Amino acid sequence: MQIRKIQQNDNDSIAKIIRAVFHELDAPKVGTAYADPVLDTLFEVYQASRSVYYVVEKNGSVLGGCGIAPLEMQNPVQSETSKVCELQKMYFAPEIRGTGYAEKIIKLCLEFATTQGFEICYLETLSFMIPAQKLYERMGFEPIDGPMGNTGHNSCEVWMTKKIV
Repeated sequence: MQIRKIQQNDNDSIAKIIRAVFHELDAPKVGTAYADPVLDTLFEVYQASRSVYYVVEKNGSVLGGCGIAPLEMQNPVQSETSKVCELQKMYFAPEIRGTGYAEKIIKLCLEFATTQGFEICYLETLSFMIPAQKLYERMGFEPIDGPMGNTGHNSCEVWMTKKIV
């Protein structure tokens, strides 16, 4: 298996994986990544400045991915806009969960974030995604009391941050 940056021909595969995870876990479809209007165009989305999306590939098949991008803030004049990034859309097919690739891909995302001058990494997830939360905690993320930014993911009830500088 290898981790590489997303390519345009990965759009369909990664969107299918993300949607499949929501169906598998019977997770809310509204107010989550499932309903993001950009879900089918992640390659294009992550061409934006200070953004990257990595995929895990095995024998030519994409099995999951994770990205980092500036956190969309509610108030664009906030000084924090340039300092806070968001770990986004980390989803994996069942066959690679527990293999260590989630940790590897998060590390790559955080390394990228550091090179882009971010100081804090934010993420949000669903309360029943306990294995993901445990992974985030092992990697130094700490729970916070409420959401940051304007992600549109109002079904997510767990918010975490990590200082990366």
